[in-house]
Amino acid sequence: MHMADALLSPTVGGIMWAATAITTVYCSKKVSANPDDRKIPLMGVLGAFVFTAQMINFAIPGTGSSGHLGGGILLAALLGPHASFLVMASVLIVQALFFADGGLLALGCNIFNLGFFPCLVAYPLIYKPIAGRTPTPAGVLSASLGASVIGLQLGSLGVVSQTWLSGVTELSYTSFIMFMQPIHLIIGMAEGVITAGVISFIWKARPEILSRAAGDLPVGDLPIKNVLIGFGLAALVTGGFLVLYVSENPDGLNWAVEQAGRTGTPERPATALQRNLAELQNKTAIQPEYQAKTDHSHRDRNTKSLAGLAGGIIVLLMVLVTGSIVRKIRLKNTSREQHLR
Repeated sequence: MHMADALLSPTVGGIMWAATAITTVYCSKKVSANPDDRKIPLMGVLGAFVFTAQMINFAIPGTGSSGHLGGGILLAALLGPHASFLVMASVLIVQALFFADGGLLALGCNIFNLGFFPCLVAYPLIYKPIAGRTPTPAGVLSASLGASVIGLQLGSLGVVSQTWLSGVTELSYTSFIMFMQPIHLIIGMAEGVITAGVISFIWKARPEILSRAAGDLPVGDLPIKNVLIGFGLAALVTGGFLVLYVSENPDGLNWAVEQAGRTGTPERPATALQRNLAELQNKTAIQPEYQAKTDHSHRDRNTKSLAGLAGGIIVLLMVLVTGSIVRKIRLKNTSREQHLR
């Protein structure tokens, strides 16, 4: 559900950039209010896992479409809502900058649709009330299904609304939404089942992680070494091996655009801003659409595997470096305050 710049006007794209920036600052302050250096590696490893998991497109029978895990509910259940939004933003920034997956003008929309709705709306309002404080397997499944479906429905509604408000394509609101919502209902149900499986495994192995995430509390002194190793290995296998066997069908968004009977091609020429952003993305992308930059016509599966591993590592490093910088700033400020006393 990564939007391309072709669906957006600069005005709508700019407004969503501002909304996402405000949400990022808000989440950063909430995470900083409960500083936890031990949560940073967990955020990095989970970010790497979600990056690789989003590359696994599964076919949706009878439609000619495909879907993939969003990961917002999974991140929120393990990290809490605010940290999960920041991790999701990191994943989408890496995808846009280094792999041209989603446009740069559309980056604000994509972070909002895939991060804000699942992490800050569906998780606290759907998942937590259903799962409760002492989740059962049935409760985890119901909560994951409900939250994943609602989160993805809100996100796809956001895509349709942002496209319609932009008014730069031939897509009508009615025809677009008639295909977007049903196909993402199916994708959301599949994501809910996968999310429930992963959360149930963590619940059995280390239930304290889930309870502390639910309270938006630090990981503290919980032993998480095995969890880090487990998700790290899962990211390696997913990014290095499973990406070789994904569906080549168009994802839900591109399928919906095609089914709506329109091309999604802008009616108006690209603006100077859109052209400049496209040129910038062409320079920053090391593997556009996870393929070799020199030959777009040849879809090499091994190249995609390389992209999966490289992307996971970049997300991991990005989160670790950012966390280290924030930690140094916090320690410096604390030392300054103590000196003034």
